[in-house]
Amino acid sequence: MKIKFIINPISGTGKQKGIEDTIALHFDNYDIVRTQKTGDATIISKVAIKENFDAVIAVGGDGTVNECAKALIGSNIALGVIPCGSGNGFAFHNGMSSNIEKAIIQLKNANIKTIDSCTANGLAFVNVSGIGFDAHIAHLFANLTNRGFSNYIKLIYKELQYKAKDYTLNYDGKTEQVNAILIAFANTAQYGNNFQISPYAKTDDGLIDFVIVKDFPRWKVPGFLLKVAKGKAHLSKFVRIIQTDKMIITSNEKIIHLDGEPTATTTTLEIKTVPKSLKILIPNGKE
Repeated sequence: MKIKFIINPISGTGKQKGIEDTIALHFDNYDIVRTQKTGDATIISKVAIKENFDAVIAVGGDGTVNECAKALIGSNIALGVIPCGSGNGFAFHNGMSSNIEKAIIQLKNANIKTIDSCTANGLAFVNVSGIGFDAHIAHLFANLTNRGFSNYIKLIYKELQYKAKDYTLNYDGKTEQVNAILIAFANTAQYGNNFQISPYAKTDDGLIDFVIVKDFPRWKVPGFLLKVAKGKAHLSKFVRIIQTDKMIITSNEKIIHLDGEPTATTTTLEIKTVPKSLKILIPNGKE
């Protein structure tokens, strides 16, 4: 298998330093490219398609995965991940180890699975995206010098004054109004670090789990986060999950996040699945 490794040198907390030596121990037919700025991973992945590589492996976090996936969706090249970001939701959902060398060995012996991708107003995502509080946090987090999971949690607590917003939802021929702290669009189960916002989300069922988190007293935040950490968010009385292949959300929000990366949005947001559109590398034995 001919593999292109795309390394994001500034992703996460720097676990990827020196990874070239570990790759060389386990692979022969490969090429390594380091990104220098946002968007490079998409360009490099497109070149990999033209050069007939068999797989692209993103060495970074969910943002790097997103950039690679945007190019690879609809192609015959499989996407693999060595998790080196702050959250690594996509990698962990698909069974990848947080240990660099173990992840490399997993990819060396991987199987190929075809999964769904999704779009929000035509922009691709593959993990968990959303509007509301999580998009607000993603926007602030993107501007932090020191990232990592602990700083993400600190930011959540710092921003607890955030107020719930009104949203109009159109799906399956129905229209309804909701007031919510956030609405997550989950293709996988988790944001990252095993914080599972929709524990039963699947990447190959043709559906998106729309997770509506209703307003609740802020003193209950620790308990809610504990439920998310234990994979029990769906059991909270403040959570409602709608599974559908397409939803139109209307609101006054100006920012969404796509796989953790903030981006501007319009008043009307159309989110939908693109079934069985991306090949990925998964550990042997993982379904």
